[in-house]
Amino acid sequence: MSHLAVYGGAGALGRVLVNYFKERGWAVTNIDLVENKAAQFNTLVNANEGLQEQAIKLDQNIETALKGEKLKALFCVAGGWADFIQNSDLMLKQSVHSSLIAARLAARHLDKNGLLVLTGALAALDSTPGMIGYGISKAAVHHLVKDLAAPGSGLPEGAKVTAICPVTLDTPANRQGMPDADFSSWTPLDTIAAQLHGYSTGEIPLTSGKIIEILTKESKTAFNQI
Repeated sequence: MSHLAVYGGAGALGRVLVNYFKERGWAVTNIDLVENKAAQFNTLVNANEGLQEQAIKLDQNIETALKGEKLKALFCVAGGWADFIQNSDLMLKQSVHSSLIAARLAARHLDKNGLLVLTGALAALDSTPGMIGYGISKAAVHHLVKDLAAPGSGLPEGAKVTAICPVTLDTPANRQGMPDADFSSWTPLDTIAAQLHGYSTGEIPLTSGKIIEILTKESKTAFNQI
């Protein structure tokens, strides 16, 4: 049985990923602030703890859940959006800290030829003057992908790393917050799940270190490696 860990597995995209892979026979571990009962295993994050303490505890919990097995894939889809100074610290914790912990977990528990997926943002490939904290956080994730794809990063032999960069995800919260938007330009969550499943099994080619641009137009989604 293939093992998957989803960091942020209780969020909108995370829940879809947990269900999609579980339905296809994978054993799935949710890593989040709250439990996802659909996952076979749950390991909870204490947001009041520091980065190192979180990393050590999650490492121990993942090791217990795997019982000597290795992860075939690890997806970090934790994150969010917030404004500048008052919330930049929150953005760094949500996007950068979670990605750093995911990288450490991958180095220790990912199988050879496994897959690590982080979450970036297309907006962070350019200037983001209206959302500086968000842009800085996501740009850091993009840089981390390059670091992890380079020799000597600590990832297992043959392991691949990427970051998905969607524009707008089709979630209930987004529909509620933007009821008059063009939903045909939003990316369905199950479409992302299917793509990540293809990367994980090798059915869809992926170059390690590339960022995945996700563009949806007229309800058709393209995944471009950039």
